[in-house]
Amino acid sequence: MASRAIRIQRKLNHWFCSRCARSPWFHPAGMSAGICFITGTDTGVGKTVLTVLLARRLRERGVEVRAVKPLCSGGRADARWLRRAQENELALDEVNPWHFRAPLAPRLAARREGARVRLKEVLAWLRPMRSCSDLLLIEGAGGLLSPLGEDFDARRLISALRARPLVVCPNRLGAVNQALLVVAALPPAAARVAQVVLVTQSKPDSSASGNRRLLNEMLGRRRVHLLPRLRAAHLAGSQPLSPRLRVMLDRLADLE
Repeated sequence: MASRAIRIQRKLNHWFCSRCARSPWFHPAGMSAGICFITGTDTGVGKTVLTVLLARRLRERGVEVRAVKPLCSGGRADARWLRRAQENELALDEVNPWHFRAPLAPRLAARREGARVRLKEVLAWLRPMRSCSDLLLIEGAGGLLSPLGEDFDARRLISALRARPLVVCPNRLGAVNQALLVVAALPPAAARVAQVVLVTQSKPDSSASGNRRLLNEMLGRRRVHLLPRLRAAHLAGSQPLSPRLRVMLDRLADLE
C-alpha cells in the first residue's frame, strides 16, 4: 500500500507542476487557496450532494475549484460524482487516491487490506490541490469524528488545513442537537466560522420548519442554510440550478 501511495503522489506532483505552471490561478510563494471541508452529522446525510452542487456553481462563476474526497470505503460512487462535476478533468485516483472495499470506517477498511493511512500522507497529497485552485472542496467520509486514518479524523484534518467547515445535517427531528454537537466538537477557530446546511428530507416531519429558526437563534442567521430536495438531473448538470439555490451556494462559498 505504501508503494501505491508513493506512485500516486509522484503522479500528482508531475500533473500539478505541469498544470500549475500554465494556470492563471497559481499562487506564488507558497500562498494557499481557501479550503472548505464538507463534513456531516453522520454518513449518508448529503455531503456529496452539497459538494457536487458547490463545484458546479463555482465553475459557473469562473472560480478555479477542485473537489476531492481523499478517502472512500465501501465504493467510489461519491468520488465519481465529484469527478463528473469537474467535467472529468481529473482522473478518479486524483479525486480519490485512497479507497478500500469494506463498507466500514476508513481506518478499519484500510486495515482489512493491510494498509495504514497517516495524516502526513494526506496533507502531502492535498498541498498541490491548495496551490492550484482558488477554492479547494474536501469531502470527508462519515461524520466528523469517524476515524479516517491511523492518527486522524475529519476534525484533525480541518485543524491542520485551517479549513472552513460546512456541516451537513438532515432536516428532521434531532437535527438541532446533532448540528450543535458537531459544531461544539470542532476546533474553536473552525467552530466560529462553521456553516450548517440542513438537507430537506423526502417526507419532512413536524420539526423541519422550526429547526432552522432555532439554529439561527443559536448560531446566527447567516450560518444556517436550507438545501432543498433535488433530482438527479441537478447533480448531473442536465438541469439548471434555481436562483434561490445559486444564492445559497454563493453564500456558502463566501462569494456574495
